[in-house]
Amino acid sequence: MGPRLFVINAKAAAAATALALALAAPPAGASPNGAAERFYERSFVLAADGRCRLFEPRLTKALEAATWQARGAALRAGVDAPQLAESAGRARALAARTPCDAADLKTVAGRAENAFSGWKRLARLTLPGARRDWSADRFAYKSPTYRLVQDSVTGASPVRFGLAGTMDVADAPVAVVSWFGQPRPVGARLVLRDAAVAPQPWLTGDLPPSAQARTIWSSGAEDASTTLLPREQKAGQAWRFPAEAAEALAGLDPREPFALEFVFRDGSVARARFEAGDFAAGQAFLAMGAV
Repeated sequence: MGPRLFVINAKAAAAATALALALAAPPAGASPNGAAERFYERSFVLAADGRCRLFEPRLTKALEAATWQARGAALRAGVDAPQLAESAGRARALAARTPCDAADLKTVAGRAENAFSGWKRLARLTLPGARRDWSADRFAYKSPTYRLVQDSVTGASPVRFGLAGTMDVADAPVAVVSWFGQPRPVGARLVLRDAAVAPQPWLTGDLPPSAQARTIWSSGAEDASTTLLPREQKAGQAWRFPAEAAEALAGLDPREPFALEFVFRDGSVARARFEAGDFAAGQAFLAMGAV
């Protein structure tokens, strides 16, 4: 697929406006070609901004979120990851040879800035996945809340995992579980593909074998704040994870599974399944700052 849309001219400027207006809406049910083109377009705008400083930081982060989101949509639509990497390379090459003072590029930047006036005030965003969604929240709260969260279950017990924080405390990976009818676990761990050992995405639907998996243990549990609990639950445990857990998740293919495993004193394990999804897009959305 060639660089069809972003030949810098008046037509490109109009298309960029439409692109900016569409960024807040998750691309659902896109065809492979349409999803790949959307990723190319957003990659071009982001690369041009990185080179020419077209936008203020919040808009740059919005573009980054939209580009990650477009990549996830393209992968879920069936576009090969190598094809997307090649497309991003072409977008960066076009941006590199476009003069920063080009009149049409300034037009693109101005119209995108105007189109994003609503996005800057957008406080909440749902990032659909193939099976599970991430929910992002940029509202500022004094109590700890989930800023980016996905819901699951283990048996009959609801489980939440994501980034939690307050106005004064940085977001950190936290799992919250409300147990039904069983003893409390003594440990909790994340299990996901180890990119250093297995560089290719694991897409069989199950977790990768232990030889290709990475385990990240929680530092311990505490009583969960009521503002972190699953809906209609009155109590639960909060298990905190190191920052490397978020970095590892952001590096997964959006289609890949990962799991939370709770280990009990007798050696048994309870597992809650999750999907990597557009976690990286959610991080970029949060980086726009609190509303």
